[in-house]
Amino acid sequence: MPEIDTREPRDQLVDHLGAMRAFAMSLTGNSALADDMVQDALVKAWTKIGTFEKGTNLRAWLFTILRNTYYSHHRKARREVGDPDGTFSSNLAQKPDHDGRLQMRDFNAAFALLSDEQREALVLVGAEGFSYEEAAETCGVAVGTVKSRVNRARARLAELMGLGDDENLELTDRVTTGIVSAQRHAM
Repeated sequence: MPEIDTREPRDQLVDHLGAMRAFAMSLTGNSALADDMVQDALVKAWTKIGTFEKGTNLRAWLFTILRNTYYSHHRKARREVGDPDGTFSSNLAQKPDHDGRLQMRDFNAAFALLSDEQREALVLVGAEGFSYEEAAETCGVAVGTVKSRVNRARARLAELMGLGDDENLELTDRVTTGIVSAQRHAM
């Protein structure tokens, strides 16, 4: 059983910044927007810290706030004017390519084609190490729903990336490794 952190929840917030940013980045695909989402989520958490029940999972609570912040932003963004000529998107930074079968841009392109729910489930379970139960609680769905989303997402990633059963992947990114490492079990 993991050791219980006896510090005040406000003192623990900084411990979760990296994981929150990685989750926000996986949802948005935009580092500036991810940073804004994390900041908004932290402000909400800070002001509502009195509603957090000590002894429960602070990380899951923070991820739920971040997830809800993302979906609120996503709903608002649908009403906004897009970037039809690609001016904005052409200025976005991209991680450099790495050697091997799985290049980061190929993964990002395939990952972006997954539904929001599938990306969310993969990141929570695969990259952040949440149990299916914790991910289900964070998303507000049944455990079976999370398992289904993860399995379908992994299978879809393998399909989109044209990966065969006998191909080995070179994985250098922690998030990517966590997301696709178990895909063979899902196939």
